[in-house]
Amino acid sequence: MIIERSPEWEESFKERLEQQDNWDNWALYKMTYEVEKANLITEFTGLQSPKYLPNLTPLAHQLDVAQTVIEKMNGKAILADEVGLGKTIEAGLILKEYLIRGQVKKALILAPASLINQWADELNNKFNIPAIPYKKKSSIEYIDIVVMSMDTAKKSPHKEQIYEQNYDMIIIDEAHKLKNHKTKIYEFVQSLKKKFCLLLTATPIQNDVFELFYLISLLKPGHLGNFEVFQEAFSASKHDLDNDEFLKELVNQVMVRNRRQDTGIEWSNRKVQNISIQFTEKEREVYDMILQLKDVSPVFSGSFSMITLQKEMCSSKEATCLTLENMIQNSNDEEGLEFVHKLMEKLMSLEINSKAEKTYEIISEANDKVIIFTEYRASQIYLQWFLHTKGIKSVLFNGKFNKSKRDYMKHLFKEQAQVLIATEAGGEGINLQFCHHVINYDLPWNPMKLEQRIGRVHRLGQEHDVQIYNLAIANTIEQNILDLLQTKIDVFEKVVGELDEILAFKKSI
Repeated sequence: MIIERSPEWEESFKERLEQQDNWDNWALYKMTYEVEKANLITEFTGLQSPKYLPNLTPLAHQLDVAQTVIEKMNGKAILADEVGLGKTIEAGLILKEYLIRGQVKKALILAPASLINQWADELNNKFNIPAIPYKKKSSIEYIDIVVMSMDTAKKSPHKEQIYEQNYDMIIIDEAHKLKNHKTKIYEFVQSLKKKFCLLLTATPIQNDVFELFYLISLLKPGHLGNFEVFQEAFSASKHDLDNDEFLKELVNQVMVRNRRQDTGIEWSNRKVQNISIQFTEKEREVYDMILQLKDVSPVFSGSFSMITLQKEMCSSKEATCLTLENMIQNSNDEEGLEFVHKLMEKLMSLEINSKAEKTYEIISEANDKVIIFTEYRASQIYLQWFLHTKGIKSVLFNGKFNKSKRDYMKHLFKEQAQVLIATEAGGEGINLQFCHHVINYDLPWNPMKLEQRIGRVHRLGQEHDVQIYNLAIANTIEQNILDLLQTKIDVFEKVVGELDEILAFKKSI
C-alpha cells in the first residue's frame, strides 16, 4: 500500500498567508470530527444497526440471527425461522448493517407479487432504507434498493437489466418457490452474482429432501457436493436418507432456524384435530364410479386426472363437475363419454355435502372467527353459498385479488364476517392474529402448506390458543394423503429440525 501526502494543504496554506484569512473554525472542526467519529465502524463484532432504528425494537432472536449471519456465515444464509417469527425483520437488520458498514450499496429483493408493497413499506418505515417497488417501465439502473416480483424478474427484458447491475446483496422471500431446479426462476437466480445472499423460507423442505439440496446449491454451490455425491453420501431418496445427523450439521452451517419455543416469548397453544368424515351412501356411490373410470376408458384413466377427480369429490361436486366437463370437451371416446354423463347425473343429484355439513358444525360450535382453506375456487364459491343458507356471513380470499381487494376482504373479515374462505394462493402473506380457528377443508400433499396456513394465525401477536381442524373423508384418497403427510414431516424433522404440531399424531382415520 502506498501512502502519499495530499498537495492540497500547501495551496491552502499559501492562500491563507496571502489573504490573511482565519486559519480554521474550531466549532466547525469539532462538528466535522464528531460526524466522522459517528460514521466510523470501530469494530466488526456486534451490530451497529439497532441504534439507527428509532422505529423498530427488534426481538432478541432476530438480533441473534442477524449477528450470526454476518459474523459466522459471511452474509450467505437461509433464514428458516418458523412462520410468524419475523424473517423480514431479520433480513432488514442484516441489510441495514451492511449498508451502514459500507459493504452494500445496491440490493435486489425478490418476493411474490402480493408482498412487494409490504416489503417496500417495511424497509422504508422500519429501517429507513429507501426501497422502491419496481414498475415495469422504469429503469433500475439508478435505483439502489429495488423490490421486484419473482415472476417479473425472470422474464425479458427485466432479467437482462438485472444482469447488467452489480448488486451487493440479493434477498429472496418465499425461497421455497425455487425448489424445482428446472424452472426459469431457479435458473435466473442461479445466474445472479451473489456477494451476499439471503433465502427466506420457513419450509426449506416441502416434499422431499432434494429440494433442500438445490436450495443450498443456489446459496453455496458445492456445499453438499454435486447431486450424485449428495445422493450417494446420504443414501438419499425423496422421503428417506442416512447420516441425517451429519447432513443436519452441514445444513446448519448455512441455515438459521428459530422455533417458537426458542424465542423466550410466551406463545399460545396449538390444538390440532384430525376429523374423520363419512360419505353418505350416495356420495360413496359417486366416488366409487370415479374409481371405475380407469376400467371404462383409457382416455379418462390418466393417473393425474384420476387423483384430481378423487380429491375434488372429497371437496365438492362443483369442483368435480368442472373437471369432468373439461374431460368431455377433450374426448371422442363414446363409451367413456356415456359413462361420464351418467356419473355427472348422479353427481349433480347429490343434495348433501358431508364435509360442508361438518364444517358448518365446527363453525357453529366455535362461535368465533374461522378461516377455511380449500384448494378449489369452485369449492370456495360453493362454501360461501352453503354458509349463507345457514345464516353465516363469509368473505372470499384468493390469489386473483389485487392488493386493494385483499386488504378490503381482510377488513370485512375482521369487522363484519365470521368466516374467511381462502385458497392456497390467497392465504399467502396475510396476517390474521385476530382469528383463532383454522379449518383445513382440503388437505394438500405438502405438509409445509399446512404449516404456512396455520402460520397465518399462529404468529407473533396471537393471544389465544389456536384450534386446527384437519378434515378428511374416511376410506378415500384423503386417508392416503394423511399418511404421506406424516412421512414427509418425518423427513423434514430428520434434516431441518422439529416442527410444531400440524397433524394430530394419533390419526383418527
